[in-house]
Formats: sequence, structure tokens, C-alpha cells
Amino acid sequence: MTEAEPARRTRRRRRHDTLLLGLVTTALVGTLLIFVAAAWFLWRESIDAEEERLAQLAQALGQRTERIIVDARGMLERFNELEVERCSAAHLDAMHAAAVDAPYVRAIGYLEAAERRCGVGFLQGIELRPDSADRIYESGVIAWWPGPQTAIAGVPLFLMRYGSHDVAIDPRTLLEAGPLEGLRAGLWVEGLRLASSPAGAELPPPESLPAGVTVDHGGDRVISRFSLGTVLPIDIVAIEPLGRFWGRYWPTLASAGGVALLLAAGWIWGLLRYMRHRQSLARELRDAIETGRIRVRYQPIIDLGSGRCVGAEALARWEREDGEIIGPETFLPIAEQAGLVPYITLAVVDAVLADLGGLLRETPQLRINVNVAPEDLASPVFGRHLAERIGAARVSPRSIKLEITERALVDSERARAQIDDFRARGHEVAIDDFGTGYSSLSYLESFSLDTLKIDKTFVDAIGQEAVTSHVIVHVIEMAKSLELDAVAEGVTNHDQVAWLLEQGVAHGQGYLFSRALSARRFLAYLRANSGHEARSIRRFWRRAGTA
Repeated sequence: MTEAEPARRTRRRRRHDTLLLGLVTTALVGTLLIFVAAAWFLWRESIDAEEERLAQLAQALGQRTERIIVDARGMLERFNELEVERCSAAHLDAMHAAAVDAPYVRAIGYLEAAERRCGVGFLQGIELRPDSADRIYESGVIAWWPGPQTAIAGVPLFLMRYGSHDVAIDPRTLLEAGPLEGLRAGLWVEGLRLASSPAGAELPPPESLPAGVTVDHGGDRVISRFSLGTVLPIDIVAIEPLGRFWGRYWPTLASAGGVALLLAAGWIWGLLRYMRHRQSLARELRDAIETGRIRVRYQPIIDLGSGRCVGAEALARWEREDGEIIGPETFLPIAEQAGLVPYITLAVVDAVLADLGGLLRETPQLRINVNVAPEDLASPVFGRHLAERIGAARVSPRSIKLEITERALVDSERARAQIDDFRARGHEVAIDDFGTGYSSLSYLESFSLDTLKIDKTFVDAIGQEAVTSHVIVHVIEMAKSLELDAVAEGVTNHDQVAWLLEQGVAHGQGYLFSRALSARRFLAYLRANSGHEARSIRRFWRRAGTA
């Protein structure tokens, strides 16, 4: 066992513990979010259902009250127009028939001035002489709302007079007991309380309440207020215990709670399955590194002025046992979680030296670029292992150029020390994908660099009216001010080449020249590039006036 093996095992155990803690935290947070979302949704659904139920009840009660008042006025109008002798048998029979047909009517009477001359109903012979009326309408209707001045046998009545007839209505009949079972309810007409159930119930006035349903947790009750504005402005206020509200919707809530439990269980199962898959892939990736199944594809880097290939960028590929090729966009996140990034970088170096070691020893001017991740710079042993591998292959460090992203420069002190160490050994260092991060001229000046690579995003914008088409000019000027070689990534057409040459950009890579190639095809590309193909490209550029 090497000295580094216990430390490696410790790091793996720590990563496993961190991963397990992240899994448990994610599962708990996800479960909590599911329950919170389900509870909120069900609560809103219950409130909406209660609002709809009570709104329908209020609508029915309001329409019934309005209909009774309108019918009572119409009845009085018909008696005023009745062409019979007042207080005659025919007159009394007509009033009696109307009282029988209207169960809410307690009495109908005929008056001369303020004196009641005759009447029918339960109040027959009783003289009602209330004080000033509550409402006197332009139509001639006079109304007294229920109160002590309209009470008969302890029952406050609603009185209405029109012309020479009046009617006494029992307001208790306005609020039907069936739909209001378990509710304390009140009915207001034109802002005056007309009826309540039970009689004399304590209720807040409508104007003190918001419209709709309100849950009063402190009072352990649910309060609703609904208003109708048709012929008469009517307000309905109802109160019920919170326990009855929960009881009404408990079956739905319980069923939905079961669904939430199933969703939470599904979430945890899916998360565990995903993590097992990730861990399985991480183990498989570790085995691939150890057994040499990290392959490299080479994308040529071209001298834009001559068309000559001066090197290539080494791009990692993972070849699984079944032959499937997986790109870095898939396996690098797995490698980052498993702490395998430095080992992948070293595996890429091993593959480059195995593929092209002989070529690099014979042509030291050729450069193969290897991408170095932030995790590599943070590794205390990466630099040493890199030097050991290059030394064992008898390849000059200058042949292996290291590409570092802007993100890797965040830990500036560590990155600066590592970059200085790489360059002291003979490696050239390029900053990759420049322009996509937050580096400024003054920030880059503090690092010792050799090459600045311009991101494909800016190259795509060449010749277009886009913000990025202006940014590339500033990036190129920055490279010149720092005396850095500029390499344009993602070159796809000759117009871009012409523009880049005009701006003084010396090198480029992209599909115009070649896609990423296997080692065998890259060697064939080099042979072809040094002969007829390179001469053809140079002739094309000379004809275009760019060389």
C-alpha cells in the first residue's frame, strides 16, 4: 500500500459522508416541500369550496328575502287598488287569503290615517303604533326594521306600509333553519339588520368584515360575508366553529394527505434510485480511469495565416465496456461529485503521451492542449504526478500546453502559485473560454499566461449586429495589451477567418478545419495538412487577400 492510499481512502470516505448528508438533506427538504405544497393547495381548495358553498347559500337567502319584500309591496299595492268596501267581508276575505298564501306574513291591516280600522292574521285586534319609521321611500313605502318598537309577544317584526294597507312579516322565516344548521347567521338589508339565526345572535356588522371567507384561528371560527346588490342591497354574515369546517373537509384532506405521502415516498424512492445510479456510474468511471478507458479526441489548432496545424486540444471521452462513448458534459459532473477530476486529467495526459508521445519527441514545436480544472489546481499532488508522467515519457513539458478556465482563477493565490510552477517547469498556460467569466484586464495582469482563447460565443457573432460582436474586439485588444497569443474557438467559415486575421488573431480551431479526431485520424490530418491541403488553404486565403 502506498503512503497516499490511506489519505485517498479518507478523502473517499469524506466524499461519501458528504454525499450521504446531501442525499438525506435533499430527501427531507423535498419531502417537506411536498407536504407544504400539498397542505397549502388543499387549504386553498377547502377555502374555495367553502366560499362556493356559502356563496350559494347567501345567494339563495338573499334572493328569497328580496322576493318576499318585493312580493309584500306588490300585495299591498293590489289591496290599495282593490275595488271593494273597506273592512267589508270581501275585503277581509281577500286579506285573509293573501295571509294564508304567504307563510311569512303575520298580519295584514287596513288603516285610515294612523288608525288601524281592520285586519287579519295573528295580530288581529292588536294595535301597532311604532315610532318614526326606519325608511321612507319615494315610492311611498314606509318600513320599520325589527326592534323593540315592532315586537309582539317578544318577536320583533318587520313592518311595511304602502298606501292604506300594512303588513307584518316575521323575519325568522327569512333564514331557513335547514341550510343554516350549525351556523350563526345574520341578514342585513340596506345596512340594517333584518333577521338572524338564532334570534338575537351576536354577529359582527358586515362593514367590519372582508368579502368572502375568513378563518379566525384566534376565535376558533370561520366567518363569511357575502353581499348582493340587485333590487335591494343585501348582506349575509355567517359564523361556524372551525371544528365543523375541518369536519366537513376532513375526508378530502385525509385522502389528499395520503396522496402527498405517496408523492413523498415516490420522491425519496426516485432520489435514492438516482443516487444509486450516480454512485454506480461513479464506480464505473473510477474503474474506467484505472483500466485506461478514458480516450482522447484531438481538435486541430490552425495557424490562420498559413493554414498549418500547430497543435490540437485534447478532449476527453469515456468509453464504457459496451463500447458506448460518453462526452465530458455527462461524466464530468459525476467526476466532480466523486472527486475524480484530477485523475481524469491525468488519464487524459496518459492517453496523449501514449497516442502521440513519439510524435511530440520528434516535433517539439507541436503543442497538445490539456484542460486543467479548478480541482486540479486545488490538488496537492496533481502537479507532481503530471511532472512524473511527462518525465517518464521523455516529452518536453513545453509540448503539453495547459488550458485553465476563468473559473479556476477564483482562488487567485493558489491558482497563481500553481500557474507559476507550471510555467517554471516549461509548460505554456492558456486561459480558456475567455469572455464568459468575470476577468478584467487588471485581474489577468496578475497572472503569468501565454495564450488567451476566445470563446465560440464571440466568434459566432462576427459580422452580426449583436452585443457580443463588439465584445470580441475588446477581448482581442486585451490579449494584445497583455502580449498574449489569441486563439479563436468555434471557427466555422472563411469570413470569420478573414476578420480574425484583420484583427491580428493568429490561431483558430473549429469545424471549418476539422472536428475532433481520434489519434490515428489526427496523425493522418497532420500529414495531409503539411502537404496538399495546407497549400490549398493558403492559396484560398491569398486569393481572398488575407495573407
